[in-house]
Amino acid sequence: MAWFNRQQPGVEGSGDGEKRVRTEGLWLKCEQCGQIIWKKALDDNLQVCPQCEFHFKLDARARLAMLFDGGVYEERDADMVSTDPLRFVDSKRYSDRLAAMQEATELSDALISGAGTLEGRDVNICAMELKFIGGSMGSVVGEKITRAIEDSIDRRVPVIIVSASGGARMQEGAVSLMQLAKISSALMRLDEAGVPYISVLTDPTTGGVTASFAMLGDLNIAEPKALIGFAGPRVIEQTIRQKLPPGFQRSEFLLEHGMLDAVVHRKEMKPYIARALDFMAA
Repeated sequence: MAWFNRQQPGVEGSGDGEKRVRTEGLWLKCEQCGQIIWKKALDDNLQVCPQCEFHFKLDARARLAMLFDGGVYEERDADMVSTDPLRFVDSKRYSDRLAAMQEATELSDALISGAGTLEGRDVNICAMELKFIGGSMGSVVGEKITRAIEDSIDRRVPVIIVSASGGARMQEGAVSLMQLAKISSALMRLDEAGVPYISVLTDPTTGGVTASFAMLGDLNIAEPKALIGFAGPRVIEQTIRQKLPPGFQRSEFLLEHGMLDAVVHRKEMKPYIARALDFMAA
């Protein structure tokens, strides 16, 4: 009689017959409530804690897959890369940092631009990738967004930008700051053409991104408890010499004070945007 040692997935056998279960990466701890969550359950729930509804960060690819019908879209300007205009060096060369990020994320820069449909309506969607140098906005991010806006003007289709960024990219200096004006002027032309722009702010959206296109939407919406602001709370407290109120710079606080139009749960984001576009078209 033949005997076979069939091990279950995630179970390792040792020489003395003892079994060890591999659990690394299978469970995560919620940052808000401390609940231990099975990773697959979190994936199935769009990276939202089933216990307390805490929204984990979502990468750019997952964001586009969530918004586009069937997760299908045509990526635009995928091969556009920075030329390191300043030959910048800090703890390492900027060119080396870019190469390392491109290898780690398999992206050319901190934004994916795609064209497809959302609930049957043609749209352009740009999603920022926080893992790529903190989602910072450099020349490539600025150019990709501007091209998406210009395409929206030409084809008269709405544009949606999902922000997740630490702000302008310091390694590109004034070149990165020029993107604020560049994108803002493109959005002005979009507004003059009467084409809708919806801005989706996620955790975190800060610095030059907040100071430009992230707050210029015809509709500005955010995910729950997203950190949104220009300068950090510590810098503000040191400047105004006052203690900031609880929840300062979180999306609910901004909604209460008129800086946002809505705070929308991730599960409701796609149908909410679809209804908003139907209203704008009407």
